[in-house]
Amino acid sequence: MTTVGILGGGQLARMLALSGAPLGLRFLVLDSTADACAAQFVPSLQADYRDQPALAEFASRIDVATFDFENVPAESAQWLAERIPVFPSPRALAIAQDRLAEKSLFRELGIGTPDFVDIDSRDSLLAAIEKIGMPAILKTRRLGYDGKGQFRIKSQADIDAAWESLGSQASSVGLILEAFVPFQRELSVVAVRGKDGEFRAWPITENWHESGVLSASLAPATVDEALAAAAIANARRVAEALDYVGVFALELFVHEGRLLANEMAPRVHNSGHWTIEGAETSQFENHLRAVLGLPLGNTRSIGESCMLNWIGRLPSAEPILAEACGHWHDYGKTSRVGRKVGHATLRAGTRAELAEALVRVGDALERTGQVQPVLDRLSQG
Repeated sequence: MTTVGILGGGQLARMLALSGAPLGLRFLVLDSTADACAAQFVPSLQADYRDQPALAEFASRIDVATFDFENVPAESAQWLAERIPVFPSPRALAIAQDRLAEKSLFRELGIGTPDFVDIDSRDSLLAAIEKIGMPAILKTRRLGYDGKGQFRIKSQADIDAAWESLGSQASSVGLILEAFVPFQRELSVVAVRGKDGEFRAWPITENWHESGVLSASLAPATVDEALAAAAIANARRVAEALDYVGVFALELFVHEGRLLANEMAPRVHNSGHWTIEGAETSQFENHLRAVLGLPLGNTRSIGESCMLNWIGRLPSAEPILAEACGHWHDYGKTSRVGRKVGHATLRAGTRAELAEALVRVGDALERTGQVQPVLDRLSQG
């Protein structure tokens, strides 16, 4: 029986393990925390990701390794790759961990991005602002996610506060200044590439964020065919340039009809959770198929889906479960401000049916603000 090792034991590892059970797979998780939620279902090791004896034990007990979040040290992935197969590759992980390397790759591939400048001092920040203009966003090059490690600079008055907040990290994780994009829509391409180079993508997903954290996703997104084709072509270029194996997400802004790449996630992705119930093959199953060299599953959508993210605490499950199209996912985490603790997916046969269910759920859970942007988009046809 094949054992898959997962670096990181969060909800993504948990859902990978759940999707791999019907395939007859076993799993082993390595996580630095004592309460990793995937460990509720699969054997686990608790250790620092740089602990070589722990990595050696991990490697001795598995057939292939993958990871469930992009801040696993790339050097640890490389250490493992010298001993066992690791997918995606440590190179893909390293590039996705560094916003400057990532955006430089996009630019090399002819994929549009917001303007950006590497920042290594306050003087370089001032020069970059002069070049890019304001508003702009100062970000850490590494370790930022879900809106963390960012400071929006709207005027000259914000420059000192931005440097006070992030300047100390210029010499450790690095900084980058990006032009602010007044986007009209946020889209993502969730795609998979197999060991043999086969590439498949799920329908384009439209996303809404609150305080930098994904709040809701709608799939398939209502986008014209040319824009959808361009988005998927961008994802394919990234996957082929990195010789990528597994699932990844390419996050995109739509600004005045033009696609601008924000970032990529070298793993299964929050905006692809709807695929568990809303696609022929979920992102989790296809990731496992890819890293094991199995044939990829069909990525077509089944009906119309909306995923709602639960942040901080879980609401009542009953209004979701009362819907014929409702599906509930509790990650088994304790409540904490800003923490992803679960999600729900509503899948319906038509957009009208999906909208009706969203109205009922929004009213029952007192979350009309969360569902309203989705309803607005659905009403546009």
